[in-house]
Formats: sequence, C-alpha cells, structure tokens
Amino acid sequence: MDVTLKVQRFDPEAADPKPYWENFQVSIEDNGTVLDALIKVREDNDGSFSLRCSCRSSICGSCAVRINGHAGLACKTQAQKVIKDGVITVEPAGNMPVVKDLVVNFDGFWDKVMEVEPYLKPEGPEPEAEYIASNDAMLHLSGVTACIMCGACYSDCTVLEVDPTFLGPAALAKAYRFTADPRDGDENGVSRDRLEQLNKPTGMWDCTRCMECVTACPKGVAPMDRIMALRDQALEAGFHNTNGARHTEAFSDSVEHSGWLDELRLVPKSLGMTNVSALVGYAPIAIQAITHGKMPPIIHKKLPDSKNVRKLFDKVQGPKQR
Repeated sequence: MDVTLKVQRFDPEAADPKPYWENFQVSIEDNGTVLDALIKVREDNDGSFSLRCSCRSSICGSCAVRINGHAGLACKTQAQKVIKDGVITVEPAGNMPVVKDLVVNFDGFWDKVMEVEPYLKPEGPEPEAEYIASNDAMLHLSGVTACIMCGACYSDCTVLEVDPTFLGPAALAKAYRFTADPRDGDENGVSRDRLEQLNKPTGMWDCTRCMECVTACPKGVAPMDRIMALRDQALEAGFHNTNGARHTEAFSDSVEHSGWLDELRLVPKSLGMTNVSALVGYAPIAIQAITHGKMPPIIHKKLPDSKNVRKLFDKVQGPKQR
C-alpha cells in the first residue's frame, strides 16, 4: 500500500527554527500502521527524521502523536483507516514543547503527575499485616491503572491549550486512582488531604468536559469520567465552598426545580452572592449578552412537565421532601 505522509517537522538547529511541513511517499503492508510508515520515512527517506517508539504493541505509549489532528498511538493506528484522499497528516503531540520533529518534551506532563503525589498515603496506625483492598475495589481501579502515561489526553486537552497551569486529565485520572483506593486516606478510605488539594484552582473543577481526553485515550481510561468522579468525592467529603462546587449544585438545583437551567442566576450562585468583586468582573460579559439580545429571562418559570424531570432526580438521588 502506498501512503503519503504529511509530517510537521521542526529542527532546533536550523538557521531559522520554525515548524514546517514535508511530504513523504512510502510503501507499507496493507495492514501496516502509521508507525510502520513513520519508521519507513526514517529508514528509507531521511535518517535525520526524529520520532519516539519502542514496544510497537500499545504498551509503552512513547509513539503518541497527532494523526489527522487528533492524538493517538501511531503503533495502534492502522494506516488504511486514517488515510484521507491518500494522505495521512502527522504532527507532534500538543500542549508540550517540541524538541525535534515528532519528539516533544514531557517535563511539564510529569511535573503535573508528580504534583498529585501518585502513591498511596494511608492515614492512622499501620495494620498488623498487609493493607486490605476488596476484589471489587481493585476491579474498579483496573480501568484507571490501564493508563500507560502516553500523554495523548494531555495533548488534546482544550483547557491546557489556554491554561497551562491546569493539572490536566492524566494527572487527575492518576489522582482518582488513589482517592478511589480504600487503602488511601483514613479508615473509611476518604482522602481528604488529596481532595482538598485537588479542589483548588487549576484542579478538578477546571475541566470543561469537552470529551477530547476520552476520545484520545488509547486504553479506555476515560479521564474525564474520573474527573467527574473526583468532583462527586469532593462534594461527599463536604468541600462545597468553591466556584466549581457551587456551580454544580446551582445547576442541579435549577434543573431539578424548574426542568431547565436558570442562566441568569447561575453565575452569581456559582461565584457567591456576596462576592461583589468577582461579580463585577462579569459585568462586561453581561452587557455584551444584553446588547446581542441574549439576556436570559428575569422571571424563571417552571416547565409544564418539570415534574417528570424531578422524577429522574428522585430515581437517581432518592425522593426528597418538597
């Protein structure tokens, strides 16, 4: 099978080091992968072409790149499935500095993983024997421990593109691996210290739920789902006094009560009704919404069938006294 690779390259030693595109024509087996094609480029076309690869079995994660604009493992991606008009576009992973061609610097990625303290921190006296974890608990954690730290989710995270201080999906999924472990935290398996740290700005509440990390993950870890679970853990542990927690509760209360979202009151309830300085900061956005005819209704009325929405809440959360 003949394949044209459109590769974004970068040479830091060039006179004018800027990214540029170069096309390569290679022949691979019909069942060949994108990595097979990239190795062909290095072996047969240009020995200076740089990429990372090792296991070629979707285990090491070192060959993560962007293929046709989305992160993935080059060794796991069959070339024939991603060819568009005879071309496969390959770029280095995003949100990380490029070292050379498809090789990126992972220092920022690892710094964020280390920031969540990726090891068990049991509290209280040590047991006489080993720490015990149930079979069900470990089966639940098996999905998270499947992470191979390839950086694909980090590459495509839309929050990291605008806020490099965000912990990112890989680090937060790794944090959940420990907050969900019954051997971590107090005797009830509650990791309050971890949750308190993750509850701060640039932590769990900064995820915008764009689903890019879920789509990019080659191992089905679903980092966004783990971040949502972290939020549930934080609320259950009593961490309600943050913008994210207040936003979640205000959103839920509004929909449960009326059947739809009260957009006008969502922002002040999320920031805190007495947080005047923060509310004033949103004034330009409010003025822009008004001038563009997007002002939410001042009087928020219940939908005629809002009781059906409340039934859904009762089914999930249990009946409430209203």
